[in-house]
Amino acid sequence: MTGSTTDTGPEAGSAQGAPLRVALIGYGLAGSVFHAPLIAATEGLALDTIVTSNPERQEQARAEFPRVRFAAAPDDLWARADELDLVVIASPNKTHVPLATAALKAGLPVVVDKPLAGTAAEARVLAALADERGLLLSVFQNRRWDNDFLTVRKLLAEGELGDVMRFESRFERWRPQPKGGWRESGDPAEIGGLLYDLGSHVVDQALVLFGPAASVYAEADVRRPGAAADDDTFIAITHTSGVRSHLYVSATTAQLGPRFRVLGSRAGYVKYGLDPQEATLREGGRPGTSAEWGVEPESLWGRVGSGESPLTGGGRPEPTLSGAYPAYYAAVAAALRDGGPNPVTALEAAAALDVLEAARRSARENTVVTL
Repeated sequence: MTGSTTDTGPEAGSAQGAPLRVALIGYGLAGSVFHAPLIAATEGLALDTIVTSNPERQEQARAEFPRVRFAAAPDDLWARADELDLVVIASPNKTHVPLATAALKAGLPVVVDKPLAGTAAEARVLAALADERGLLLSVFQNRRWDNDFLTVRKLLAEGELGDVMRFESRFERWRPQPKGGWRESGDPAEIGGLLYDLGSHVVDQALVLFGPAASVYAEADVRRPGAAADDDTFIAITHTSGVRSHLYVSATTAQLGPRFRVLGSRAGYVKYGLDPQEATLREGGRPGTSAEWGVEPESLWGRVGSGESPLTGGGRPEPTLSGAYPAYYAAVAAALRDGGPNPVTALEAAAALDVLEAARRSARENTVVTL
């Protein structure tokens, strides 16, 4: 079931205790930087096959994973589905729905990189198919395991901030020159732009913290010369809980704001800087090779307090919890092997897509959209 457990699938026939055999579709940024290293570092999982027809990417993958097999196309996987236990889809966004559908119909559990789909309706169809087949369908929302987000969850659970009134989340960059490629394409079929890219993260985090959205207002702009998709976007969510989330995703921010500012009735929490795990992975660092995985220096800790700006010494330092991206695939392995909970369900992804679709409509029509 997508919400909790997997009842059947090829893994049921695997030797007890043998690693679950994983096929990874796509070896671009998502596949090479995030999925392959995290899969390989997870006890109980084995990176069996990578699907890419690019010779340079094959060479890159073989250098790190010398025992991995290669397939030129996803159809090659369906023909030998009985040799696999999980398919991970890290290919361009427009391929997520058709590939996830094919994998599920081949009887294979699936992990899909965010966004799961272009629409909430498509996501719910996939969720229903997974339920019908009794297969795991999970969405890779790795930033639920960012160090700062885990710290916010801890502060809220402990009541340190009181009743939260406003949540501000920024995922800002300074990239004045577009990089090109499908992520910055203006073609709606590509599901590009920051709204669906970084917006998938910040919306998911807001819903995890404060519950369902009641209404959405958004502004989405194309700022950079030569850009074709939104590169400077703001989303305001009013949650049914009464909390207001203000979310910023941008490639045009010359001065970066705090990653989080959480304002409560008792205190606020302000945190600058990004979780270090992506940078570590890009630099070749791997989980399990150091006890310092996901740890940041005290100089980057956020501050909790009231009345005075943290930039002038207000509040007290709040130790940042260690980031924990490996926890996602550990949970996937436990779901497949032991019937543990799905770490990110397709229906949770559909709820985030409801917000993203509402944001797109709000920005286009300059209106507040009620959900």
